[in-house]
Amino acid sequence: MSTETPGIDPLLALRAPRDPACDVFLTGTVFLDIIFTGLDSAPVRGTESWARGMGSSPGGVANMATALARLGLHTSLAAAFGDDHYGEYCWDALEQGEGIDLSMSRTVPGWHSPVTVSMAYEGERTMVSHGHEAPPPTGTAGPAPVTTPAPDPVFPHCPPRARAAVASLAPGRPEPWVAAAARGGALIFADVGWDDTGRWDLDALPDLAHCEAFLPNAEEAMRYTRTDCPRAAAHALAERVPLAVVTLGAEGAYAVDGRTGAAAEVPAIEVEALDPTGAGDVFVAGFVTGTLADWPLADRLAFAGLTAALSVQEFGGSLSAPGWAEIAAWWQLVRTCDRQAPAALERYAFLDDLLPATARAWPLRRAVPTIGFRQ
Repeated sequence: MSTETPGIDPLLALRAPRDPACDVFLTGTVFLDIIFTGLDSAPVRGTESWARGMGSSPGGVANMATALARLGLHTSLAAAFGDDHYGEYCWDALEQGEGIDLSMSRTVPGWHSPVTVSMAYEGERTMVSHGHEAPPPTGTAGPAPVTTPAPDPVFPHCPPRARAAVASLAPGRPEPWVAAAARGGALIFADVGWDDTGRWDLDALPDLAHCEAFLPNAEEAMRYTRTDCPRAAAHALAERVPLAVVTLGAEGAYAVDGRTGAAAEVPAIEVEALDPTGAGDVFVAGFVTGTLADWPLADRLAFAGLTAALSVQEFGGSLSAPGWAEIAAWWQLVRTCDRQAPAALERYAFLDDLLPATARAWPLRRAVPTIGFRQ
């Protein structure tokens, strides 16, 4: 079930009749995530470890799709789903539970769902995954298996018209849909993974030319720019993209607007981390939301960091993505704490214009799609 607070639409003031029905489009692999929490330490070879908590949820690209949807953005996902029980569960959880548009997605007969087992301990995680690449499309999209060959679905040849799209860049692997989405008017937000080639060459990321924003972590940013400081790396990246955002882990995030030269930095919110799975996806979703809502750069960074911080206090990727109910409850809580510094509260004063005057008490017990859950 979505945790979105009814009536909160961050883009309400900007919507117009001719706007695209889709706010954000994304594509990728959906995993079934099985998450174990409450481990006292990393598993030891040759021994059995018992976890105090366990749950299952859609993972992979579903993490970001859920985070976007819970923030009130109309989200469209193109993905392959297995025709097994896991695939059915993930499809229902995303479409019925989170309200994500899956009209560009498809069920693949005879293909089993990719699975990731994640073990969270001491604020870190260890993951084991298994899966095979989905075969190319041979039928129409939809939740039911397709047995009769039919023309390829519109995606990936023609992505839907959208305000924004989120892409994951890989060296030497351009995705034609990214350029098509940009030509259609979508703002492209991109992250990047570890470069296994070791070259760390920005020219090997041709889709970067279509991006509105590039959001690597500090290590990735420094390697790609040959710098020894993440802030210097952000300025170097801002020469290639309009917005360069570098996440600094426990130190927060730093961003540079390449059009104006303006920079912003916000510290991380200190929280007790249960499971960091999906925190990076939630950060991107928060930044996309703030950008589409046309907030100041520093507010976008602060909001992205807040949503990521709220997510690590829960287990799982898509399970942990906060909605407006969690954000409102947190904001109500911190304003009533005597220990909060006025300057720190001022950083999030922009939330007053978004959130209801009253909210449910913190902490909230979230209604989430899950099987085999026990806390």
